[in-house]
Amino acid sequence: MAALLNTLKNTEGLNLTHKVTFIPGDGIGPEVMDAMRRCVEATGVKIEWEVVEAGEGVLKRENTPLPSRVLDSIKKNRIAIKGPIVTPIGRGFRSVNVKMRQALDLYACLRPCKSYKGVKSRYDDIDIVIVRENTEDLYAGIEFERGSPAGRRIIKTIKDLSKQEIREDSAISIKPISAAASERIVRFAFAYALKNKRKKVTAVHKANIMKYTDGLFLESARKVAAEYQGKVEFEDRLVDNMCMQLVQKPHLYDLLVLPNLYGDIISDLCAGLCGGLGISPGANIGDEVALFEPIHGAAPKYKGQNKVNPTAMILSGVLMLRHIAYEEAADRLEKAVAEVILEGKAVTYDLKKDPSDPTAVGTSQMADAIIKKL
Repeated sequence: MAALLNTLKNTEGLNLTHKVTFIPGDGIGPEVMDAMRRCVEATGVKIEWEVVEAGEGVLKRENTPLPSRVLDSIKKNRIAIKGPIVTPIGRGFRSVNVKMRQALDLYACLRPCKSYKGVKSRYDDIDIVIVRENTEDLYAGIEFERGSPAGRRIIKTIKDLSKQEIREDSAISIKPISAAASERIVRFAFAYALKNKRKKVTAVHKANIMKYTDGLFLESARKVAAEYQGKVEFEDRLVDNMCMQLVQKPHLYDLLVLPNLYGDIISDLCAGLCGGLGISPGANIGDEVALFEPIHGAAPKYKGQNKVNPTAMILSGVLMLRHIAYEEAADRLEKAVAEVILEGKAVTYDLKKDPSDPTAVGTSQMADAIIKKL
């Protein structure tokens, strides 16, 4: 990550143009991406957008949801931002999002969960950052179908090695957790905590049951934490207990670092504490490349209706601006988003006290209101 940041570092106000890979996405993706693009451009930061397509639309035309030119563009530009892409459930192609993270070694998934006044929520003043390992765990995609020759062979091998029975009609998923990837993500979490004045890192795991995989993650976290002793506080929590703690007393937590699957689940939980996925941005960061995207899905039923909340996508743009060292522009854009939400006038239906409020505006009109604040 340091190499990427050194390359991108600049002084705000210099007449620089950044080339960014722009992936519209599926469903509502093109609409929220257009809102994000206009808001980012309105800050005055000069961006040249290189548009490439991935997802369902490309699949129908080219028989792949992720053409090689998409990855080539991201590798060349080193910064990308994308709209949500559909992931079929239980059928079809595997997640394009997961494939991109693995292919580009975007090992750190960064998901800030922050309260904004005016957003309906049971909690106030939530400010928790999720740092999720992005390349391993059950999301590695190493699976064996029920009844397949490979599946039967894996079941036999496991039985021979562990002396434990597995039903013959089982499907199998493999959960790899390595010391290298675990140490890398925890080190990222501590570096982020120091840079952003976070006081505490909490490692989340299930090492009491999965003693070798989650146990290795916890061992790695403790090893890295020792390097930061006296600089950032460290603790660990069992993932089930962590869920209860977040619901009961979320203000006790600052930055959570987790393996892949737990990170995905907990980040949605924390988004719920703040008011939902509609205001939750995300970033996927590696040593050479960074990709920004909202947490929410493609919501194809709302496609083309100019109806959905663009906040998460715009805030993903804020994360991108911060990453390329335009802190002042990022602060102005986030402040403009917060002001529009607080006023509660030019906001989409989901941000109204009553979702049926006829004064709710569309995606594009909310972006217009944000731009006027800049």
